[in-house]
Amino acid sequence: MKQYLFPAIKLTLACIVVFCGLYTLLILGIAQAAPARGEGQTVTANGKKAGYQLEGQSFTADRYFNGRPSAAGYNAAGSSGSNKGPSNPDYLKTVSDRIDSFLVHNPAIKKSDIPSDLVTASGSGLDPDISLQGALVQVERIAKERNMAKQKLIDLIGNTKERSVMNGIEKVNVLQLNIALDKLK
Repeated sequence: MKQYLFPAIKLTLACIVVFCGLYTLLILGIAQAAPARGEGQTVTANGKKAGYQLEGQSFTADRYFNGRPSAAGYNAAGSSGSNKGPSNPDYLKTVSDRIDSFLVHNPAIKKSDIPSDLVTASGSGLDPDISLQGALVQVERIAKERNMAKQKLIDLIGNTKERSVMNGIEKVNVLQLNIALDKLK
């Protein structure tokens, strides 16, 4: 038994030192060399912290563009997906409730025109971006709430859209879009 026990203890201690100590220090060192020293890119508006560039925000007022729903409650410390498959009854109920809520706030939109990213959470639950279609489908509601021309909002979306590096799909950062929206007169 000793011939197995002592090597196992040694290996356990070595793994603790390497993976809990050295690896953690390595990642911390890399973060310190990154922009903002690993604290993330803070976005400010009117001299106040508005949020983080790479973190989803909760915008629920009808006068703002809504982002993706969050499975983590927009809490970066608890970043996670729901881990529920597309046939899970609880998941289907959640998505159905989100669709119903979206239609209440956007009565001019048909159910079939709602982009999936507006009613499903991302894998991390913190996606800061929505699809271009996800932004455009909200234009009518926001134009009505802010008493603005729809074309002005469409132009704003066009000016803030980006192309995803991963797959080339056009997307919009909701925080940046809402900050730009507040700057419009």
